[in-house]
Amino acid sequence: MNEKIKELRFDVLSAKDYFLKRLAYTLGPAEVKAFMEKEDVQIIDVRRTEDYLSGHIPTAISMPKSEIPDNLDKISKEKLSIVYCYNQQCHLGEAACLVFADYGYPVMLMEGGYKAWVDDFRFAVTE
Repeated sequence: MNEKIKELRFDVLSAKDYFLKRLAYTLGPAEVKAFMEKEDVQIIDVRRTEDYLSGHIPTAISMPKSEIPDNLDKISKEKLSIVYCYNQQCHLGEAACLVFADYGYPVMLMEGGYKAWVDDFRFAVTE
């Protein structure tokens, strides 16, 4: 095993910093649902438009990653944006979050994507 990795595993300050940041910028479907009920947030679906049309999280705005710069007028910098993509293995959500952050939008990523919302938590969707 790489010696640097072994060393990092015992660096508790780095671990603390990593997990603090992870908690600040990611959340799961149950937390997203709670945010939707109590907070003024905007949910952003960065999947392909066809996939959004076949089903999406209620109130979600369709904004495929490649179209984000041209559609920023649809969202507010005064609200937290929660982004989701297809599933846990999809990095489209992280890439989209980076774009939103580059444009100055407060953003979080819903881990697990649409698949977790539907299959794991069985929350309602809009079709």
